[in-house]
Amino acid sequence: MTPTAPSSSPPPTARERLALALDLIRWDRPAGWLLLLWPTLSALWIAADGFPGWHVLAVFVLGTILMRSAGCCINDVADREFDRHVKRTAQRPVTSGRVSVREALTLGAVLALAAFGLVLTTNPPTIVLSFLALAVTLAYPYAKRLVSMPQAVLGVAFSFGIPMAFAAVQGGSDWRLSAIGEAVPWQAWALLVSNLFWVLAYDTEYAMVDRDDDLRIGMKTSAITLGRWDVAAVMAFYALHLLSWAGLGRALGLGGWFLAGLGAAAAQAVWHSTLIAGRTRDGCFRAFRLNHWLGLAVFAGVVLDLTLR
Repeated sequence: MTPTAPSSSPPPTARERLALALDLIRWDRPAGWLLLLWPTLSALWIAADGFPGWHVLAVFVLGTILMRSAGCCINDVADREFDRHVKRTAQRPVTSGRVSVREALTLGAVLALAAFGLVLTTNPPTIVLSFLALAVTLAYPYAKRLVSMPQAVLGVAFSFGIPMAFAAVQGGSDWRLSAIGEAVPWQAWALLVSNLFWVLAYDTEYAMVDRDDDLRIGMKTSAITLGRWDVAAVMAFYALHLLSWAGLGRALGLGGWFLAGLGAAAAQAVWHSTLIAGRTRDGCFRAFRLNHWLGLAVFAGVVLDLTLR
């Protein structure tokens, strides 16, 4: 009797491929792109001294979603060998083999090119800054092999929308590098640094979820580096972020409504301290997922202050 050849699985349908692509870019978890969006929108309103206009608003909202989605593709390819050993990430599409490395990189490239197409409708200073933002985005997945606190690199990547927002609103048609300095004041770069502390806070909470798995596979994270000082450091990062935004906002002419938004954000940060105090996976992950509400509170304060003053 001739042996029967093993049956192969049928290729995925178009619907199944779409579902895998949406899973790859975390479409069902919008908290990720909201964390990028709120500080970027805050910067847009501050730079424009109010509503920035529908065109630039659409560019930054859509661009944020596209670049975060592209970043997920790049990150999952870079981390595929590590993710298979982490309980929370073992079933990601690339790690589980349901999406190939080539497919993930192709999708990431298409999304990044679409975001760049949006940037091309702005001005030269914004376009130049977009290349720097892309370089940091590409570097982040590999920083986890080399840097003891790679969350700081992520903080720069997640905050680069701030100087780009100022450039889009205040920049002109000049391609010289000096034009960036004219379009992006020092306060914008200071806001980037301030926002970096917020990223350190919430991404350390995120890293606390996977600390045991990361220790086992040799991954570098802020949760591991900080050790028993992790909770105290997270709260210090929150404080540095909110206090520095308060000082910078006041220097930029923002008033009572802005400070009220920061107060609402500070109340949320205190609540998060109760969620992470026990260092449980569920508590730390919940604190991380809720951080976009903290960013929304700051943004709401900025909008109200510039609208009602």
